[in-house]
Order: sequence, then C-alpha cells, then structure tokens
Amino acid sequence: MSNECDTCANYSYDEEYEEYFCDVNMDEDDMVRFMTDHRNSCPYYRNGDEYQVVRHQM
Repeated sequence: MSNECDTCANYSYDEEYEEYFCDVNMDEDDMVRFMTDHRNSCPYYRNGDEYQVVRHQM
C-alpha cells in the first residue's frame, strides 16, 4: 500500500537535498495542530493525478 503523500500535489522533490518534502505553507499554529491531530487522512492532501478529470469524463 502506497503512502498518501506519494500521490499528493503538494509532495515535491528538492534536487539540492535529493529528497521529497511536503510543500504546504503552514505557520507554527497549523504545524502544531497538524502534528497533534489524530486524523486518518491529511487535511492538506490534493490529488496530483492530472488525468483524473479526463478519466471521469470518459
């Protein structure tokens, strides 16, 4: 089973550090809320599948 981040539009690759990171702009309060909340899914998740709309229209 793949990680939810793998298909997220906010999951970007940094060539300098050669690693992936979450590219969501959060302030300190948002980060604390995100780290302490016990959700099953990420509130910042956006599907990065560009072809999802096309498949839906078919």
